[in-house]
Parts: sequence; structure tokens; C-alpha cells
Amino acid sequence: MLSEKEKGMLALPTPCYVIDEEALIHNLEILHHVEEETGCHILLAQKAFSAYHVYPLMAQYLSGTTASGLFEAKLAREEMGNRQVHVYSPAYKDEDFDQLLDICDHIVFNSFAQWKHFRSKALAHPEVSFGLRINPEYSEIETDIYNPCFEGSRLGITLEHFEENELDSISGLHFHTLCEQGADTLERTLQVVEEKFGQYLPRMKWLNFGGGHHISRPDYDIPKLIRCIRHFQDQYGLEIYLEPGEAVAINAGYLVCSVLDTLQNQRDIAIVDTSAACHMPDVLEMPYRPLILGAEEPDVLPYTYRLGAPTCLAGDVIGDYSFAQPLNIGDKLIFTDMAMYSMVKNNTFNGMPLPSIYLLHTSGQIQLLKQFGYEDFKSRL
Repeated sequence: MLSEKEKGMLALPTPCYVIDEEALIHNLEILHHVEEETGCHILLAQKAFSAYHVYPLMAQYLSGTTASGLFEAKLAREEMGNRQVHVYSPAYKDEDFDQLLDICDHIVFNSFAQWKHFRSKALAHPEVSFGLRINPEYSEIETDIYNPCFEGSRLGITLEHFEENELDSISGLHFHTLCEQGADTLERTLQVVEEKFGQYLPRMKWLNFGGGHHISRPDYDIPKLIRCIRHFQDQYGLEIYLEPGEAVAINAGYLVCSVLDTLQNQRDIAIVDTSAACHMPDVLEMPYRPLILGAEEPDVLPYTYRLGAPTCLAGDVIGDYSFAQPLNIGDKLIFTDMAMYSMVKNNTFNGMPLPSIYLLHTSGQIQLLKQFGYEDFKSRL
């Protein structure tokens, strides 16, 4: 039996993303609870989710946003009003930095060389807080492409290269070593941070725990997170910042697609009007297998299909799924957890149309936020 939510999504033209306002609010309430319990500041990491139509909603719950460069910083300032805007980049262009000084509340540098290069400009803006990203050389991420601490990483300053005599006008330290992980991993990471860089914390006003915290996941240990935050507040008198992306948007979006054809080559295959390479790149990059409403793992239900895209890339395969009924041309499928790292990373390879973006309101109404066409493809080239 389909829910009213599912019926509404299945009536939409495909492909399309659907942002679930109710699920988004659920996540935001959890994050706001942590803020209220500790006085910490939680920021949206826009690299994971930049659907600015819901920024006014998020501004009711979060302290602000963090950006990876000028464009994200401008978007945050334009669309989330007077909430905080933080930025970190491995390196800044001179012309970008001049603008960032007028946009951002916090600017984090990746090296002492960057700090020295921009210091004279920075000191002319006492309203902006400046920090340094440290690399504690400890991470439990197993996939190197997502591991900021893997050998030879360009991200952050290791203890060996930390210049304690260059900390004047530096207000905080920032680290980011987690990826979709829990409070146990954070606790172990903080122990290393404190062991290596604890001597510098009394000189700081704030410490940023970075992102990768799965705070809104049902099994996340929120009391342990709160204890971790309070320790650094009590021990060093620090303001604490966290900047999750996944925790804001996890399970808060869908991707709806249609079956275009079915065929057989040693197995049953279905071609759909969406693409792993174009519309959900992490399926190939992570890799991971997204869930589909009503579908199961291969061979659990009677009919198993390999789902692939209409692109020319041979490996543009989403995965193998089983269904209760055979798939037919025109059937629609709903992929879950498609809010984070999907809309922000999609592309038009092969001239694939970008999915429209809808907002599913708590009332059940579905609102079209953005529709794309040929000119969007052409204008990128």
C-alpha cells in the first residue's frame, strides 16, 4: 500500500529530486537540541547540501553555514540572512579573499604560509575571526579519497609544521577528520587533538570540530557528543563549532526516476532516466548502493534487475535490486537519501538533463523549486 507521500512523488515528471521538509525539520530539531544543551554552534556544511530555498527554514534552527569558497559564502550570506558564515579552503585566490573579508565571520587558513600571505589584509578587518586548520594525523576513515589524514594529505597543519610563534591574531583551530561517523570516533579523535595541540588551546577562543558527524542518525550517541563538547568548553573556555552536512540532510530527500526499457544479458536489466555518474556521483565514487522504496537486495523478491543509465559510460550502473513485480516501461522508482551530495555534485555528462527539484511540504503539498532544460546544459559549456 503506497503512502500519500509516495503517491505524490510517483505523480511527478522524472527525473526529479524531492526534498522532504518533514524529515529535514526532524534532523534540524536534533541538531538544535545539541546547541541548546551545550551552547555550541552548529553550521550547515553547504558542500553537502546547498538547496537555498530551505535556508530560511534552517536559519530557525542552526547558527549558520560553512563554505568551501567564495560562491558558497556568497550564497549563504544572501540566502540565510544574518546567520554566521564561515569559510575554509586549502588556498585562497587574492581576489576572492578580498570579497570573503566582507562576507564571512570566520576565515580558516590551511597553512601558516597562507596566514602570512593574507595577514596584513586580515588585520584590517578586526570584525572577522581567523583560524587555522590542523591535521592531527588520526582518522578512522578507511577510504583514502575521503580521508583528510591519509599520507601526504594537503589538508591541515601537522604538529611537525605548527609555528607557535605565528599565532598572534589567530582566534581558533579547526580540524575535520570524520566522514559519516559517530561520537565514539569523535571522542577518540579529540583525545589525539588534545594530546598534540592541547598546549595551544588556552590561547584560542574557539575550536571547530569540523564535519562528518552523523548526529541525526538514530543510533548516534548524543549524550557522548554533549560530554565531548562540554569538556573543551570547561577545560579551555572555548566556543565550540560543528559543521555537519550529512546530519542536516540525511534521509531528507529522494530521487524519482522512470523505467525506459528492459532487456536481458545474462541477467535482467532495466534502463532508467537517471544516472549514477550524473545525478548521484557518490554511487560510483564512494561507492555505495542507494535504497529504493519497495525494493530489496538481489534475489530477495522474485524479480531482480540491474539498474543502469542511458549514458554511454559502461560503468554507469546504479546497482542490483529485487522487486515484487516485473519492471515495465513507465514504472517509477524512488531512491532514498538523495538530498546530500547529490544536487551539489550533479552534472550534464552526455547531455543528461538535470533533475528538477521539488519541495515536499509537511502539509503534503509538493512545490516545484527549480526546473532545468537545454539552456542549462548549453550555458555550462
